[in-house]
Amino acid sequence: MALPVIKSVADCTDYSKTVLPYIGQLYDLPQQVFESIANPQALKVLYVSTNPLISAFAFSLFLFPVFLVVSEINRNYSQVDRCWSLLPTLYNAHFTAYAHATGLPTRRLDMLLLFSTFWSARLTYNYWRKGGYSIGSEDYRWDVLKEYISPPLFFIFNVVFISLAQSILLFLVTTPTYILLLSTRSTPVWTNADVVFSRGWGFLVFLAFYADGQQWSESWPLTVISGTSAISLIASFLAYHSAKREYRETAKIPKDFDQESLDRGFNTTGLWAYSRHPNFAAEQSVWVLLYGWSCWITQTYYNWSAIGPVAYLILFQASTWFTELISAKKYPEYKEYQERVGKFLPKLPGGPPGDFSDKRNSKPVAR
Repeated sequence: MALPVIKSVADCTDYSKTVLPYIGQLYDLPQQVFESIANPQALKVLYVSTNPLISAFAFSLFLFPVFLVVSEINRNYSQVDRCWSLLPTLYNAHFTAYAHATGLPTRRLDMLLLFSTFWSARLTYNYWRKGGYSIGSEDYRWDVLKEYISPPLFFIFNVVFISLAQSILLFLVTTPTYILLLSTRSTPVWTNADVVFSRGWGFLVFLAFYADGQQWSESWPLTVISGTSAISLIASFLAYHSAKREYRETAKIPKDFDQESLDRGFNTTGLWAYSRHPNFAAEQSVWVLLYGWSCWITQTYYNWSAIGPVAYLILFQASTWFTELISAKKYPEYKEYQERVGKFLPKLPGGPPGDFSDKRNSKPVAR
C-alpha cells in the first residue's frame, strides 16, 4: 500500500506512520524504474504503488549528480539556481497528480498548485530579467567565496551544499503538501481556512513581485477589483536599477529620482525603505504559510514537515548575511542603511527614515 492508513486527521502528521514504513521503497525504486522504463503501463503502476513522498525524494537525489557533473564540467555553479523557481512547483504538481491518479479529493491541492505556479512564474521571470538564464551567467557570490577557500574545499562545498543539500531542500519545502494530500481523506471539504491560506499565498507572491518591480521593472499594470468593476491603475515608473543604469550611461538624473539616491548605489525607496529585502521576506513567508496550512488542516501545532521551511529560513539567513557582507564593502552607506532598516521585517517607528530623506539635499530633476 502506497499511502498509510489514517484513522484520524492528526495521524497525517505522524512520522512513524506516514514516512518510516515507506523508506524501504527508496532502495528498490531505481531498479524498478530501470525494469519498467520501456513500458508506460508498468511505469504508471509503479507511480501509483510508490509512496509519493518517497518518489519525490528519490527525484531530488537523482538531480544531485546531474547538478554536480554539469557544474563541474562548465565551471559554473548556478545550475541549481536555474531550477530553483521550478522544482518546488514540480513537486507540488507531483503530489497533485498522484491525488488525481488515485482518486483522492483534489480541490485543496489543485488550488495550492495554482498559486505555486504563480510563485514559479514570478521567480522565473525575475531571474530571467536579471540575466540568470543567459549563457555563462553565474551567481556573483560564488566568485567571492572562491577567494576565501581553496579549489578542493570548494569542490567539497559543491558536492555537499550546492548540488546535494540545495536539491533536497527544494523537495523538503514542499513536504507539507504531502500532509495536505493525506488529509484530503479525512477533511475533503474546502473550508474558509483553505481560502485564507491559498489567498495568503497569492498575496505574498504579489508582494514579492511588487518588490521586484521596484528594483527592476520600468512599468507594469496594477488592477484592483471591487465588486463587479475593475479599476486599472497603471504604476508607471523607472525602477531603481533601470534609473541607475540610465544615470550612469547619460549622466542625466531620471524623473522622480535624485542624485544622492543614485550615487548611493542601492535602492532605499518604496518597500525597500522599510525592509532591506522585502522580496526575500515574502519568499520565505510563502513556505512558512504552507507549513501553517498543514498544521491547521491536521489540527496540530507542529509536525515533522517543519524541517523544510526551517531549513529554508536558515539558508536565507546565511545567504543574506553573505550578500550584505559584500554590499557593505561595495557601498559606503550600506552599513548605515542596515542601522536604519530591518533585514526582513520593518523596525519599530521612531528611528531615522529608511529612504535617507533626512539627508537629501537635492530635489528630483525631471528630464
